Amino acid sequence: MAMSLAALVGVPSLRLRKAGLAETTWNEDIRWVAVTEQEDPQRFLNGGELILTTGLRLNGAAEQRRFVRQVQRAGAVGIGFGTGLTHDSVPSALVAEANRWGLPLVEVPYETPFIAIGKLVADSQSADHYSKLERLIAGHQILARALLTGGGLGELLKQLGSMLRTDIALTQFSAQLYNSVAGNPAPTADDWASFPIPTGRRDACTLWIKEPFGDTGIVGYAQNLISVELNNMVKQRQSQRALAGQVLDDVIHGTLDTVEAARRLAGVGINSTRKNVVLLVVSAAHHKQLSSTSLPQSLDAGVTAVVGKDLVTVVPDDGSSASALAKDLSDHLLEAGIHAMIGIGGAYTKPNGVRWSYFEARDAVAHGLPVNEPERLSLTSLLLASEDVPLADMASEALTPLRKFDAAHGSELVSTLESYLNHNGSVAAVAEDLTLHRNTVRYRLAQITDLTGYDPAQTADRVQLWLALAVQRLGSRTLR
Repeated sequence: MAMSLAALVGVPSLRLRKAGLAETTWNEDIRWVAVTEQEDPQRFLNGGELILTTGLRLNGAAEQRRFVRQVQRAGAVGIGFGTGLTHDSVPSALVAEANRWGLPLVEVPYETPFIAIGKLVADSQSADHYSKLERLIAGHQILARALLTGGGLGELLKQLGSMLRTDIALTQFSAQLYNSVAGNPAPTADDWASFPIPTGRRDACTLWIKEPFGDTGIVGYAQNLISVELNNMVKQRQSQRALAGQVLDDVIHGTLDTVEAARRLAGVGINSTRKNVVLLVVSAAHHKQLSSTSLPQSLDAGVTAVVGKDLVTVVPDDGSSASALAKDLSDHLLEAGIHAMIGIGGAYTKPNGVRWSYFEARDAVAHGLPVNEPERLSLTSLLLASEDVPLADMASEALTPLRKFDAAHGSELVSTLESYLNHNGSVAAVAEDLTLHRNTVRYRLAQITDLTGYDPAQTADRVQLWLALAVQRLGSRTLR
């Protein structure tokens, strides 16, 4: 323990005696012992010192009073006045001025050398410093052991909170990675101290410590350990998402039978016997960051994978919370500097349900909004999602002659066809929609038949043309 004036007076071998009445700094730690015979030592002091003097130059009451004032203004904790050399006792003027300014005063007898007091204070400070170092090293070992024994980030932060005797929180962008307070309230700068955690990205992670707390140097060490663990977590996320992506890719493309698909999904943590919702994240500009970025805490129950360049999160949900989860994810990614579109799939059971939900999410994300609600999956979308059906090529084959003809002659065969299909084959409705004569509409329909080989008036051909337009429309949106 550091030495105080009260403790010094309590050392029998020093034979110190309290000379004044003041006790303002009686129990404060003595930072240093300064011996001086200066009349005005103020400019040589930093505060917290015990001033030892024999009063060699303090012969009159005015000098004695001035000396006390200068020492008090410098922030000293007290004065030790040596008697038996120039003064037989502590001067009364000095005692009165010390009492007036609340500065403790002790008498040091002639038999007690000043160096004995200085050595005792220095030894005490050294012992206190050594004790703090021992506690700090022990703290380092405890925190490191929390990670090395598999306790992970949570155990490390729990131990840190125990050492500091306060609450701890760790945030990354909008997500809380840890919070020792029940209910996980967001920490604020009003009553929490914040410490940035270096992770290679500006303001990526922040350690919050609820005030008041005493930091003996352990916080700095904890910051480094947290940084190491977060980087390890990034690598783990990338590995886990790659593994889950391989499984989901096989399920999405329908290359596994139902039993094998369910078994492999269970292997990566997806229970296909209950309803699951797929959230699909697409980011053309930041797709490389998707493999390692953290997710909001609300998605902890889900399994996240990288499929192609996209991030896929499969969340156990009946669909009631899907929109809120997607909004949380969107906000979190935006705060992380990742601009993305999120498509929400429907809630289904079984491996085929996961596949179906993925197709719905991909269909939804083509709408181009930050968060895109699911719609009933069309046969067009499902066919387009299958690599076994060359639907895009078939659509191009049917529509390319019309587009080339329009480009060469300035005609509007494609728009006429779209209007005709949208109005359920009504020539009159198309004529009104496009402000054309009905015969003009019929002439254009005949041209479409000649160029494509498909007659829009025939049901089978009409379906083929409608499907071709839908496929190209969906394909162009997906490319965007």
